[in-house]
Parts: sequence; C-alpha cells; structure tokens
Amino acid sequence: MASYNQWMNNKLYEAAEKLSPQELALDRKAFFGSLIGTLNHVVVADTLWLKRFTAHPASFPALDPIRHLPVPSSLDEPLFTDIEALFKRRKMLDQMIMLWAAALTEQDLSHILHYTNMKGVTAHKPFSKLILHFFNHQTHHRGQATTLLSQAGIDVGVTDLIALIEDEIDA
Repeated sequence: MASYNQWMNNKLYEAAEKLSPQELALDRKAFFGSLIGTLNHVVVADTLWLKRFTAHPASFPALDPIRHLPVPSSLDEPLFTDIEALFKRRKMLDQMIMLWAAALTEQDLSHILHYTNMKGVTAHKPFSKLILHFFNHQTHHRGQATTLLSQAGIDVGVTDLIALIEDEIDA
C-alpha cells in the first residue's frame, strides 16, 4: 500500500501541476472545496497519523522527520497554497511512509495504540487497523482528487492497484 500511495500521489501531483493556481484553488464543492484543499487535507491527515504512530513502542526511526513538523491545527489547515511546495512535502511524506512500512514487523501490528484525536477524544485501537485506516483514507481522498482533475479536463490515467501487482506464473 505504501508503494501504491507513492505511485498514485506522483500521478496526481503531476496532473495537478498542469492546472493554474486559480484552477487548483477553484471551489469544486468537494469535501475540502478545491483540488489544492483536498491535497492539503491528505497531507494534514498523513502528518497527524504519522505523528501518532511515533508513540508506538517500536519508535520507528524512519518517522524521525515527522517528529519535528508542527501539529496541524485543523483537518482543513492550508499548509501550502502552491502545488510545488505541497508536492515537495508530499514526496517527503511518501518516502518516509515507504521506509516506515518496510520496517514494520508482525509484532508491531499487534500493539494497541493510545492517542487523542483533534476533538480531544481518547482512543485505544489496534495498530494494524489504524494502518488500514491510514491507507484507506488516502485512497478515499485521492478518488475525490481524480474526480476533481477529471472535471478540470485532466486525465490521470490508470489508478487501479492491480496495475502495480505483478503477474506470477506457476512453475
């Protein structure tokens, strides 16, 4: 899922870079308004979840760069208003996610992670299921972003995970 995440984000951002700043910021009535708002939201949410994941007893050295970033104040906080700066942050996050995912062990997955969400609600959830949510959330909003790009006349191309799954031939 980390590979799919990185692949799709690269496709989305390369497509989004074809739009003017005005088109990126145009309110298209999505959950987070515009395409730049939607892409910002995914960066905000990934930052929040990765910061929460640093509380895991494994510590995950691959997540060290996230420890130094400020905690976003809201789910719709506009971290960046230009696509280039947002894409730079996205690439940094995706590289970190790739390294973190590669370091996960079976034992790490069974941990119960304790955290408090942005509304102040405390939760105690299985780490394995939080990882599923983390990647599913990204996919959900990337689906919205591809629709917004399509509405703007930009074709993102193939987006299905199956495109990354290699064929295997029985011996």
